[in-house]
Amino acid sequence: MTKTELHLWLQSSVNHSREKRQQIANVILQEQGLVPNLLDIVLTVNDPISCKAAWVLEFAFKENNSIIFPVIDKFLNGLKLLTIESSIRPCAKICEILMLQYFSKQENQVQKNLKEKHLELITTVCFDWLIGNHKVATQAYSMTSLYALGKKYAWIHPELRSILEKNYPYGTAAYKARARLTLDKIA
Repeated sequence: MTKTELHLWLQSSVNHSREKRQQIANVILQEQGLVPNLLDIVLTVNDPISCKAAWVLEFAFKENNSIIFPVIDKFLNGLKLLTIESSIRPCAKICEILMLQYFSKQENQVQKNLKEKHLELITTVCFDWLIGNHKVATQAYSMTSLYALGKKYAWIHPELRSILEKNYPYGTAAYKARARLTLDKIA
């Protein structure tokens, strides 16, 4: 399936329903050669279909995180280009899952495949998402990722604490709840 065919299929077949997202994610999992084309669509700035592609990538990734490793450099380098919030949220969720697995006590594939440069890219984009004008879900996933990264990089927790304390009074109830949880962990 070409990128154009995949784009048309996403456009006509994916909607907000979990069922439709899962259906296409299953095809991606069966034909993992489609992942680079799917990622190209995710990273197409200002294309409304990019969010549909991101939803499918998130669903497929949750079932088999190894699908991201062949394209991890392109994925992480492309995150800073995303502008559509509905594309950013699933990518932030993927970053959160990567960080939770990377810092897991159980040995896993994420630990073997992520390098220092990948952690640095995730750190940068998560700080950008946290301080930028983004929805709560994206910011919450970023808080979790940054908290985990702070276990390796000592400078992150003080910086994260400072941002959360500064933005706390202006946050939504959901933002405040996640910020409190993160600040409690840091303390």
